[in-house]
Amino acid sequence: MSEQKTLGYATQPAEGLRISAEALQTWKQRLFHYQQQVTIAPPLQQGTLFDTPAPKADPDSLDPFSLPQQNTEFWRWKASDHGVAALYFVIDYTLPILLYVGETVKSGQRWKGEHDCKRYLLNYRQVHYQNQLETLLGIAFWSLAPTQTRDRQRLESALISKWRSPFNKENWAFWGTPFTGTGIS
Repeated sequence: MSEQKTLGYATQPAEGLRISAEALQTWKQRLFHYQQQVTIAPPLQQGTLFDTPAPKADPDSLDPFSLPQQNTEFWRWKASDHGVAALYFVIDYTLPILLYVGETVKSGQRWKGEHDCKRYLLNYRQVHYQNQLETLLGIAFWSLAPTQTRDRQRLESALISKWRSPFNKENWAFWGTPFTGTGIS
């Protein structure tokens, strides 16, 4: 096995990646059932006559599945706008399951160049293709994220922990994932 396949650094799907349809669907169902138990609290609404600072971002009131869906290849489009500070969520809308949570200072440029999640998605798509299973991969941006990097990263970390998104390395021990090279557990 080449180092490229082992580390998942190939720009094409890993050739030796073979997962049965049953194993893949079992893995996705485990993830789906966990994420369905995650509760989302409605955002607090407070009326006021005076201008007040924006409320602190709350991971319990953010629903990634309700954000506008975009194509995961958005970064290839020509755009004069570089984007804003944002959190983003990579989702397979067929079940639906949240696969990855990320943060960026410029939403329009984050995925240009190398990004590990792009490789994981390529492998994920390939395994679905091999098993003749559908996927509907998308990305959703939340542009109300804190502009300060540390605040945004703290919120990202809280969301990764809450949703246990399997493509974030913090959650590999929970799910094991062949799309990143660690195997299904």
